[in-house]
Amino acid sequence: MIINIDKPTGWSSFDVVKKIKNITRHKKVGHGGTLDPFASGVLIIGTESDTKKLTKITNSDKAYVAKLELGKTTNTLDTEGEIIYSEEIPKLDSIKIKSILNKFLGKQKQKPPMYSAKKHKGVRLYKLARKNIEVERSYSDFVVHKIELLDFTKNVISFIVECSKGTYVRVLGKDIAKQLNTVGYLTALKRTRVGNYLLSDSLTINAFQNKWKSSNH
Repeated sequence: MIINIDKPTGWSSFDVVKKIKNITRHKKVGHGGTLDPFASGVLIIGTESDTKKLTKITNSDKAYVAKLELGKTTNTLDTEGEIIYSEEIPKLDSIKIKSILNKFLGKQKQKPPMYSAKKHKGVRLYKLARKNIEVERSYSDFVVHKIELLDFTKNVISFIVECSKGTYVRVLGKDIAKQLNTVGYLTALKRTRVGNYLLSDSLTINAFQNKWKSSNH
C-alpha cells in the first residue's frame, strides 16, 4: 500500500511511519523522502511489499512552498533551532528578489546542513550537531527546475520551488538570504508534491485512520 500523508508540523517522518504502523498493524512500513519536523505536507508512506517502490519515489522531483525570514538565522536554519545571529536587512523590491531567485535556477551545489539526517561514518549529522560537533561535509549536486516569488514584506519572503531530490530548502533559504546581503532562516516549509503525488490528494493522519477503520470493519 502506498499512502499520501499530509505530515503535520512537529512530527518527524519516523513519527508518521510509527503511527501508520500502529494503525495498519503492517510489519514493514517506510517513507519516501524525509521531511523535517518543522515542515509539513506530502510524505509518501509505503507498507509491506510496496516499500520496494519507495526508492523510486524518494528519487523523484519535489515541490515546496517556503517562508524565509530575513535579518536573523538559527543554528538549524529553521524554527527548531536557536537564533544565533542577526544582521541588517537591505531595502528590497520584487525586481531585486526575483533576479536573485533566478540565479538559483538550474544545476546547483550545496553543502548538507549539520542538522540533517545525512550520515557521517554511520552517525546521523543532527546527532553530532546536538553535541556541538561539526564535521566536513562535501557539496552535493541538485537541480532547481522552477523558483518563483509568491510575496514579500520587509523581512519575510514567500517562494515556491520545484527541485530534484537531495535539495535542502533550508540551505537554499540561507543562500538566498546571503545573495540578498543578509541572513535568514525558514519559518515555514510545506511540501506540495513528490513525483506525481500531490498535496491536494493527501490525507491527514486522522483522515487515514478513519478511512482504514471503516474499510477494515
